[in-house]
Amino acid sequence: MARIEPDSIVAREADLGADETVLEEFRADRTTYWRQHLVLAAVLGVAAGLLLMWQGNPYPVAGPLGAILAIGARAAYLASEALSDRWRLTKTRLIGPGGRILPLSSIQTVRPILGAVQVITRSGDKHLIKYLADPDAVADRIARARS
Repeated sequence: MARIEPDSIVAREADLGADETVLEEFRADRTTYWRQHLVLAAVLGVAAGLLLMWQGNPYPVAGPLGAILAIGARAAYLASEALSDRWRLTKTRLIGPGGRILPLSSIQTVRPILGAVQVITRSGDKHLIKYLADPDAVADRIARARS
């Protein structure tokens, strides 16, 4: 399987402060990652098959097969990058991959969305913590830390 090497500029994680400790760490869940891609392949496969049938194609099975192969190849290629994302929660900040730093005081909304958690800041920036095994618990934990 392909391994995507992180960019040396963007991939740098933010350092913790001298007196800062990690309260909790949120990582992508491999099972959730593959389950979401399986659902995506199934939905797109059905749509592709129906489109080919509507067009009168004598081989509508090519649509679902192509969708499964394309989504599967994409998922396999991007798995190493997507599953390496790590978000850390401290008493004052939420620290994400690529040097993203969100002061807890700047977080306006935290909500679970289909296996992920969307974090919206007061300035309107949106961040997505993806492929979580329990997005409700993660959203609740961030909301409690913010309070």
